[in-house]
Amino acid sequence: MTVTDTPRPAGAGSAKAASGKRPRGGRDGGLRRAVPATTLLWILAALYGLPVLWFVLSSFKPAGDLFSLPLTVLPHHPTLSGYRAAWDSANFSQYFVNTALVCVITTILTVGVSCCTGYALAKYDNKWLKFFFLCILATTMLPSEVMLAPEFLVVRDLGLYNSFGGIILPAVLTATGCFMFRQFFLTVPDELVEAARIDGARELSIFLRIMVPISRPIMLTLAILSFQWRWNDYIWPLLMLNDPNKFTVQIGIQSLVGAQNINWSVLLGGSVISMIPLILVFLVFQRYVMSADINAGLKD
Repeated sequence: MTVTDTPRPAGAGSAKAASGKRPRGGRDGGLRRAVPATTLLWILAALYGLPVLWFVLSSFKPAGDLFSLPLTVLPHHPTLSGYRAAWDSANFSQYFVNTALVCVITTILTVGVSCCTGYALAKYDNKWLKFFFLCILATTMLPSEVMLAPEFLVVRDLGLYNSFGGIILPAVLTATGCFMFRQFFLTVPDELVEAARIDGARELSIFLRIMVPISRPIMLTLAILSFQWRWNDYIWPLLMLNDPNKFTVQIGIQSLVGAQNINWSVLLGGSVISMIPLILVFLVFQRYVMSADINAGLKD
């Protein structure tokens, strides 16, 4: 009795061998492409990070060691005297409350107004809206110093001088926020809006129940930027406020500068104190921005 072998399909062995082979240069090629980009990022991080590191470490140096030669990065005798002197010489607790109040209210109003404006500019076809959008963008071409005088006159005539309202209202509508939301809503398919209208949804319901939830990454990004802008604002609060009990943090830091000399240790300590809330806000909210899916709900 003879046993005949079952014929194997031609090329089966070669296909199996080929499947076991890995493409050469795949991982190595990706590594070679990643090394230059990673190196460039580390160089940029060093260029931006070293001055900040020097600034923070110098705040722990005594006043006599700041300009001693040779210059050193690390403090030889670390001290918190600059921080204590800055906190005692300026009413930082009141400054923090004032600035936080201005920043929170301004940020909420800025995000809300920018979201509404960006949606109208993106989803409504009207020549006057396009002209209005060009006028908003035109404000970015003017230096802020040019607009200080007319803004001051308008706010003064409205009776808002030396008040928080005079600081908040001019900062509510920003060209950057309107542009960010307009560009985002342009990526939303018009079919999504039309389908909601066919189902009987009203315009306000479409905006609040569809557009606002999917624009959360843009809202958080603008909120971080707006909070940073208002916290670091110096010129406008300086023009609008003359009551020391209403001063913001940046005006309070300016009060640490003497008329004849500058105590750099105290000034550096106060500057680092003013940076702490911004760092905390970024650390809390940046993970929501980084992990958010900007294209959520936008796929056909």
